[in-house]
Amino acid sequence: MTGTGSDGAGGSANVGAGIALMLVSVALFVVMDGLVKHLTASYPVAQVIFFRNLLAFVPIIPMIARDGGIKSLKTAHPIGHMLRAAIGLGSMTLMFFAYKLLPLTDAITIAFAAPLMMTALSVPLLKESVGWRRWAAVAVGFVGVVVAVGPGSGTFQPAVLLPLAGAFGYAMVMIIIRRLSESETSASIVFYFKLFGAVVSGVLMPFQWVTPNVADLGLLILVGLTGGVAQLAMTYGLKYSPVSILAPFEYTALVWGLMLDVLVWSLWPSTQTLIGAAIISAAGLYIVHRETLRGSRGRFRIRFARLWVAAAEREADGTK
Repeated sequence: MTGTGSDGAGGSANVGAGIALMLVSVALFVVMDGLVKHLTASYPVAQVIFFRNLLAFVPIIPMIARDGGIKSLKTAHPIGHMLRAAIGLGSMTLMFFAYKLLPLTDAITIAFAAPLMMTALSVPLLKESVGWRRWAAVAVGFVGVVVAVGPGSGTFQPAVLLPLAGAFGYAMVMIIIRRLSESETSASIVFYFKLFGAVVSGVLMPFQWVTPNVADLGLLILVGLTGGVAQLAMTYGLKYSPVSILAPFEYTALVWGLMLDVLVWSLWPSTQTLIGAAIISAAGLYIVHRETLRGSRGRFRIRFARLWVAAAEREADGTK
């Protein structure tokens, strides 16, 4: 994958490594989500967020070192980083509350509305051109969201609005990263977000701190380490393989979420949730397919891919 507009990878070995890293990343993220669900039953969400951000610095250090050390954190857009961090932290908070209150499968399903929102928001915010087929896919995807959310049904829970709002925040973050990546390193984008999250949640600690037992302290630490390693695995996976190949594997999160719900909490998803998940996944995959098709015809500049992997692209072609 390069910054010149191609959507390819170096070879089959690299593509295979990218797929493997993506699968590991998705599995680790869902494991982290499961840990968050377990811990937020006993500890404040802010405390879990604090550990999530603070301990993530451990696996991020190699990224900073590879990008040039401290000098890679130099920025010309502190306001942009702050905006990205504030929206990102808000999105993370909403998702953590969603994991606390909803089955993982429900929260993950609704959060997959983010790629649909990115496509829609890219028009007014990035001045991108979206054809009628992708608009149709976005519309169908939002039908899936409505099905999964279930307004007007006897099973509707107001908590389903949390992952929906979190998905919107995530879509906004990806668009901001698209802008920042034009001049900022991947290390700086990740570092300032984690720093902001650790400081803001840390300020709340004296007011919300609940002293964990040894086992739970280990799990809190694991939340941060797991999330950090998952982020690195995704970054490198997107470096080795094109987004058109890797995007479908992100939907394996639904399988992992379903397994954890059933095996750990004995929660089975409703038929409504499964139908919504199928519609949302199909719409998201169709959007990726259309973008890839446009790319193969030489008319596409990886608009959708850049929203997802702007930072990874900057590293893949060596530009800073």
